[in-house]
Amino acid sequence: MKYRILGKTGLKIPVIGVGTWQYGGEWGQRYTAAEVRAILDKALELGMNFLDTAECYGDHLSESLIGGAIEGRRDQYILATKFGHKFNAFLEREQRWSAAEVQRQLDDSLRALRTDHIDLYQFHSGTDEQLQNDDLWSMLHKQVEAGKVLHLGLSLRMTGEAFQVEKSARDYGVEALQVHYNRLDRSPEEFVFPVCAQYNIGVLARVPLASGFLSGKYRPGQTFPADDVRGQRGQERIDEQLRQVEEIHRTEVPAGVPMAEWALAWCLKNPLVHCVIPGCKNVAQVESNARASELVK
Repeated sequence: MKYRILGKTGLKIPVIGVGTWQYGGEWGQRYTAAEVRAILDKALELGMNFLDTAECYGDHLSESLIGGAIEGRRDQYILATKFGHKFNAFLEREQRWSAAEVQRQLDDSLRALRTDHIDLYQFHSGTDEQLQNDDLWSMLHKQVEAGKVLHLGLSLRMTGEAFQVEKSARDYGVEALQVHYNRLDRSPEEFVFPVCAQYNIGVLARVPLASGFLSGKYRPGQTFPADDVRGQRGQERIDEQLRQVEEIHRTEVPAGVPMAEWALAWCLKNPLVHCVIPGCKNVAQVESNARASELVK
């Protein structure tokens, strides 16, 4: 596994991390504690010790599964989670942005993760108005002073929100950014990444496999069940993206290189990207994702 320093946080993190939205039950599968433990065991063995989750992946469900899986060895993992929402039902969230509400979310996340601190605590997909809340950021910095949070981050809702990146870095002390970035969506290169470079903001690329589309497993005509978030996109859009994937596979992926591994390494060719955080549905996917590190120079 290769490692990079996550911007001004100083955290040494693997270039391949573990995304855990799927453990909340919105990707067409329910996970047992044993399944999550096996995945995170293998991830640690292969050097993928950066875990990204959120309070609203289930009602702290993903966090709880992670907390149980890493209990007794929490110091071997770097934990990132998020705030701003409350899970109600499949793809239904309540907005919770006041300082008092986020304080409760933090305490609930700490309990679920069975830890006394979070390495990276991220503002999660909020609006400009929700971001610009001085009381919220004052409270968060008090949590940093108390040691409950080590670093503050921003997870963008949209890929072109350069304003939020600059505002949070300049005025709120945010040190890391999570953004949607993959071979099908390069928009952060134009507006967001230049601001990250200016402020030495660490960059985490989420959805680097385009929700599995860049894995090479799917073809146009693929359908997804109602309890899988990908099924909400509409069949026309799904087919169009999968046709793009077929063209990319034909013209860009070297012969003999698995497309998923190529797609992860593609993101990391950009030196501003410090880590990609693909979801890992099973141990085999962990192993495949880890091999992508061998393609990174």
